[in-house]
Amino acid sequence: MWYVYFLQLHDGDVYVGSTNDLRRRFESHQSGYVTSTKADLSVALKTYIAVEAEANARQLERYFKTGSGKAFANKRFCRTEPH
Repeated sequence: MWYVYFLQLHDGDVYVGSTNDLRRRFESHQSGYVTSTKADLSVALKTYIAVEAEANARQLERYFKTGSGKAFANKRFCRTEPH
């Protein structure tokens, strides 16, 4: 099983990644071992999508990093709650 995951960063940005071991990868982010999120260690797992194949996970990750993919993700499952 592969996962495409969304992390809510402390500065409000959303990080998108993919992995076959979600628990290990999330712990890597929290511990500061991932260069892309190292400067913003207050990360929270927002949501994830499980898929069967690595190729599908990588393809979805690339899509969610595009403008239309970000818009879709923000609208469907990465909404921030109003204060």
